[in-house]
Amino acid sequence: MKNTSIFNTLRKDHDIQRDLVSKLVETTGESEERKLIFNKLKHELAIHANAEERFFYKPLIAADLTQEKARHGIAEHHEMDELIEKMDSTEMSSAHWLKLAKDLAHEVKHHLKEEEHEIFQLAGKVLTENKKEDLGIAYLDYINANRVA
Repeated sequence: MKNTSIFNTLRKDHDIQRDLVSKLVETTGESEERKLIFNKLKHELAIHANAEERFFYKPLIAADLTQEKARHGIAEHHEMDELIEKMDSTEMSSAHWLKLAKDLAHEVKHHLKEEEHEIFQLAGKVLTENKKEDLGIAYLDYINANRVA
């Protein structure tokens, strides 16, 4: 497996997301730090979900072995989107916002663990080595074009 395989590129983004959700739940009140981390996390999750659905889940849906897991992964993206919408409409300094942030952190970490420990193994059986590389490169191109510095 090369450095640009879809699995390696996804793991790198997963590490970014784990770091951001961990930092987010440690913030307090309506601080600038909380706002910055939350906005960065929202952006990272959005571009990751878009790219992952296009360049990882789409080819997995076509295979019987991975179809159910791929659909489940996409459904979890929508659950995270709904949590973020609730957070956007809740006062950032409230205890309820922090509870939602913790729920989001739990959901993100669960999703990433499930992908890395279940879906990646099945996908490895479905995708050829060339396909893993092609998907990884396409994923990276999309992420790099849409990531904010």
